[in-house]
Amino acid sequence: MRRLIVNADDFGFTSGVNRAIVEAHMHGIVSSSTLMASGAAFAEAVPLAKKLPQLSIGCHVVLIDGEPVLNASQLPSLTGRNHSQYFRNGLKMFAARALAGRIDEGEIAAEASAQIRKLQAAGISVSHVDTHKHTHLFPQILRPLLRAAGECGVRAIRNPFGPRLPLRSSQLLARPGLWARCAEVHVLRRFAARFRKCVDDAGFSTPDGTLGIEVTGALDETLFRAIAGSIPEGTWEFVCHPGYNDAELQRARTRLRESREEELRVLTLPGARDLLAREGIELISYHELGKTAAS
Repeated sequence: MRRLIVNADDFGFTSGVNRAIVEAHMHGIVSSSTLMASGAAFAEAVPLAKKLPQLSIGCHVVLIDGEPVLNASQLPSLTGRNHSQYFRNGLKMFAARALAGRIDEGEIAAEASAQIRKLQAAGISVSHVDTHKHTHLFPQILRPLLRAAGECGVRAIRNPFGPRLPLRSSQLLARPGLWARCAEVHVLRRFAARFRKCVDDAGFSTPDGTLGIEVTGALDETLFRAIAGSIPEGTWEFVCHPGYNDAELQRARTRLRESREEELRVLTLPGARDLLAREGIELISYHELGKTAAS
């Protein structure tokens, strides 16, 4: 049995991203999405989400390259000693600080809880959590995130680790631009076993892993077909970032611009659902993942 959750990240980031996610759900294969509590277009995203009962909505917890929900003075290890209103920038520096124990787990739990509860206070039934730039792959971030989500009544989380061979060797050889990204992702797999143990111990449900991280910013129809043909047995999540490269996105802090429109095109291909069906892949959402785990 092979099942696939197609999750669109960054709901609430911009109006163009909101519009694209709605289109990718209504006319494409997106089955779930994660909403940014401090996104510039959060207020617009909430009523849109409520009109889409089949789209399961999670919280896209932001701890880097963004703005916290709590006051920055409460989060010195995340925002810096000068109490900048924004989180620190740069994943490599964040990772180094996390692994060195220089990020306070209490601050992570407090901020993650504030973000989840902001969605719930707006009337969103939060089905799952993940993190911006997958920061919860580090145990020092995962532990307090699980604690915060559990206290908020959320019991599902993204598994940010992919299969050992996300693409066939021939497909990777044809895309040298992906080699460095694949190597980085492979190195981070050393945290995968600890992730699974922490999640299981906390009683959370999670997919068997995530697809699409290696091709973020490079996804096209060819790569989508290659990934669909390489999905292992089990339940997997495909991460995507549809959007419109409009003036608002041009002003936003992100490296994903033109690629968001290409992802939207791929996700709404007329034959996308048929392709998954031919491969014997059942399209599900995080709501269904949670129901399966509870049964």
